[in-house]
Amino acid sequence: MSEKQTPVLRVADLPDEIQTKVFELASEATDNYKVEKEIAAYMKKEMDQLYGPSWHVIVGESFGSYVTHDQGCFTYFYLGELAFLVFKSG
Repeated sequence: MSEKQTPVLRVADLPDEIQTKVFELASEATDNYKVEKEIAAYMKKEMDQLYGPSWHVIVGESFGSYVTHDQGCFTYFYLGELAFLVFKSG
């Protein structure tokens, strides 16, 4: 089993308890899946179940974005080489 990587937060406006859960889900997803689309799909499904729809998850080593999100529902961080953009929009 690989050594656990520490998330590196870039920007967020999530409540601390949700941010912690997002980090946990990202760790679980990267342990169980290797394809970025599958990592994102797992996290989206879990976030929708825990916090209601509509969460969006983008995972990859290189991407640009410009999104609108609900207040208090945005985070952007790295876990190893992968960047994670997680946000909710009404």
